[in-house]
Amino acid sequence: MAKTGIIFGTDTGKTRKIAKQIYKALDCDEVAKPININRCSIDDLLAFDNLIIGTPTLGEGQLPGLSVDCESESWEEIADNLESADFSGKTIALYGLGDQEGYPDEFVDALGELYDIFSATGATLVGRWPNSGYEFNSSTALDGDEFVGLVLDLDNQSALTEERLTQWLAIIKPELGL
Repeated sequence: MAKTGIIFGTDTGKTRKIAKQIYKALDCDEVAKPININRCSIDDLLAFDNLIIGTPTLGEGQLPGLSVDCESESWEEIADNLESADFSGKTIALYGLGDQEGYPDEFVDALGELYDIFSATGATLVGRWPNSGYEFNSSTALDGDEFVGLVLDLDNQSALTEERLTQWLAIIKPELGL
């Protein structure tokens, strides 16, 4: 089995697209093909030594499936059970998609929510990202001057996506033993 899993939640397909880009960029047998979170169980996640997990932020800052105005079920089935799981010994890198102009008051808040959930499980979280180059009012994914994972804004800064992704992967690869 592959050592590292790439898991994503999505509503529009953009987070899946980034998951596929990550998989292609890492290009090694130790990384499994990306899997939608709605096709995973806790045991599936625990089977990996490392996880790269991505999510968009929907509604008023929620994970897909937890937003009242979202029909996606991507995180709904698993989110509550994650809090009681033991991810000790697992290394997790997070990435989040958001729209800093359309939602400046809850920019990538779902990323912050994932960080809180996985922090409570004993996992080692890696891949923090600087907040410079973004313009927003508030984000629960912010810790000091850094985001708790890679932040991508495909709506307003798509031209920066490839460069940011390449830089972030260079940061997390050694942490994931890749």
